Amino acid sequence: MFKHILVPVDGSDTAQMAVGKAITLAQAFGSRVTVIYVIDPYPFTGVGTDFAYGQAEYLSAATAEANAAVKAAKDAFSGASVTVDTSVVESHTAWRGIVEAGVSLDADLIVMGSHGRSGLEKFVLGSVAQAVLSHTKLPVLVVRD
Repeated sequence: MFKHILVPVDGSDTAQMAVGKAITLAQAFGSRVTVIYVIDPYPFTGVGTDFAYGQAEYLSAATAEANAAVKAAKDAFSGASVTVDTSVVESHTAWRGIVEAGVSLDADLIVMGSHGRSGLEKFVLGSVAQAVLSHTKLPVLVVRD
């Protein structure tokens, strides 16, 4: 039924719960799985040397965080004997990166957490799942905590 499952992660507990659901689905259907993490390559607006220094530090930290989240997901899939591809995707908005990855990878299901992080970020990032639902034609399984 589902040949290729896309699993966007952000390092949150809810994303890890989505990984668990995706593992179950992949095992049941013999699906290919791709895990992605979306980074906004230009989150700052500004000019000057302070901006450039902040940008370089941000990209370094964001890449390290992305690699850790993708590795955790990959380890979970590998531990369940599910083959997984991973990718760090650059996009100005997380939802757009997810939707575009779904199309370019020819996925037929997106499995994602309902929200990520905590505090104010939890409120803001909860809109990512809503935006994906609003902008994709693919079925989306939203996993709640």
